Amino acid sequence: MKTTFLKTAFISLSMLTVISCSSDNENTGDEVIIDPPTQSDPLTTTNVSTYMVDATATKETVALFYNLKKLAKTKTAIGQQDAFNSFYGDAGGDSDIKKNTGFDPAVLGSDFMFITDKNNNNQPDNWFFQQEQKMVNDTKAAYAKGMINTFCWHLREPNKEDSFYVSDMTTEQKTTAFKSILPGGANHEWYKKKLDKIASVVSNLKAANGELIPIIFRPFHEFDGSWFWWGASFCTPEEYKTAYKFTVDYLKNTKGVHNILYAFSPDNSYTTESNYLSRYPGDKYVDILGMDNYGDFDNKAQSGANTANSKLKMISDLAKNKVKIAALTETGYRVTESIVPVKDWFSTYLYSALTSNSVEVSYVLFWNNNKDGYYVPNASVSNAGDFNAFTKKTRAALVNSLPKMYELPK
Repeated sequence: MKTTFLKTAFISLSMLTVISCSSDNENTGDEVIIDPPTQSDPLTTTNVSTYMVDATATKETVALFYNLKKLAKTKTAIGQQDAFNSFYGDAGGDSDIKKNTGFDPAVLGSDFMFITDKNNNNQPDNWFFQQEQKMVNDTKAAYAKGMINTFCWHLREPNKEDSFYVSDMTTEQKTTAFKSILPGGANHEWYKKKLDKIASVVSNLKAANGELIPIIFRPFHEFDGSWFWWGASFCTPEEYKTAYKFTVDYLKNTKGVHNILYAFSPDNSYTTESNYLSRYPGDKYVDILGMDNYGDFDNKAQSGANTANSKLKMISDLAKNKVKIAALTETGYRVTESIVPVKDWFSTYLYSALTSNSVEVSYVLFWNNNKDGYYVPNASVSNAGDFNAFTKKTRAALVNSLPKMYELPK
């Protein structure tokens, strides 16, 4: 959870308008060879759509599912939220990852927040619409580079639409907001209009050759916490499942959007499969089993990494059994003037969490950098070498060592 930083960033934007690791050989940048199917892995290029949420997904989306699943056997793709637009010290240009390593990230994280903002009037001179256009252009640029695109959604609460944090809401609003967007609820039509906007944007994400660009969408993330209005204190498991299922069904069936993979993405509170699945909407609604985890990496050295690894092992094993994809959907350790880097945080602790105990994690996403702090070091800071070493590990992948993610292997 990055509550404090995200809230600070949100307020700032609103003011503008809104256990040990073995040594590894260096990553040579060679294309990953996708292993053929085996008896222990039922996924094949011909049956892949049967394991997906959307059996009629575009061929590029089908390929993305297959390649993410296979990639996790040998590599973890490295990404960052807003990588093309958020820089430490506001130093623009290339992504901070590219400034450090010479290569772009393998994953770009974006947010539907501004796209569905009440102040977005779809006019060229509107700041929120300009942010929408920027995200669309970044998504297209990432796809053209061979990167993976993933979207979260910090949806403002349905009353005043001013915030997504319950700390900004009244007691009554907290207890009624989520229920109100369910079918039959007072704000259900409001919610459908928000989904209409997402559907419109995603259905028009077209690449240079006219094909639709696949994205990963993880609605109502970190739901096991209670900092967002869709958190566990404000809806029952069944209500959560209902909202998640409706979201998928509406986008897929009602709006005809077929270029989305859907991610289930709680925070890090779960330590058992049964608890992790307590709000799981079902295999028909989930492509990616994820987890956000900042807490276990919060300067807790190897013990924290071991804890994180045990949770990643849990979702990795679930993904194997269900023929789904496992991912560390958010993580990071934010460095500021007053918070110094943790020695070997990336190359030892995070890497061991991602790779020990036969874990198969397809990607890891760091949160965004900004003027006052960073999750990913650029080339000018003291832990730049640690991150660079992490990206050169055998099981790490930036964009230069991804396979062709949008083509099924022949």
